[in-house]
Amino acid sequence: MAELEHLKKLTVKQRRELILIAAILVTAGLLSAVFYAGNRKAPEQVVVTVDGKTVAALDLYKDTDMIIDGLGGTDHLVIKDGYASITEASCPDKVCVRTGRIHKSGELIVCLPNRVVVTIEGGE
Repeated sequence: MAELEHLKKLTVKQRRELILIAAILVTAGLLSAVFYAGNRKAPEQVVVTVDGKTVAALDLYKDTDMIIDGLGGTDHLVIKDGYASITEASCPDKVCVRTGRIHKSGELIVCLPNRVVVTIEGGE
């Protein structure tokens, strides 16, 4: 109740300023939401390359199990529930396995000994 009494004591100029500030904040929020939604690209593809050559482009949202024949050995790629990961690899260091699951556009898994790169790419 005290807050309402305080608002009643505002002058017409102060009320207009508050309305203007509120309108600016709402407009800025709406413009930010539109900009974010318009420029966001949903990741859709898992692109697999071996020695720089694309060997597969797979749907991120379709569960897939694939053995990738790299130059130094093999990698086991699993796509499940919108995430991609290499679960097994013949390389000695297993950095690609320890990378874990990826799902965002631009993320990648690299297996240097096998020259395999798994990248998430956004849709149109």
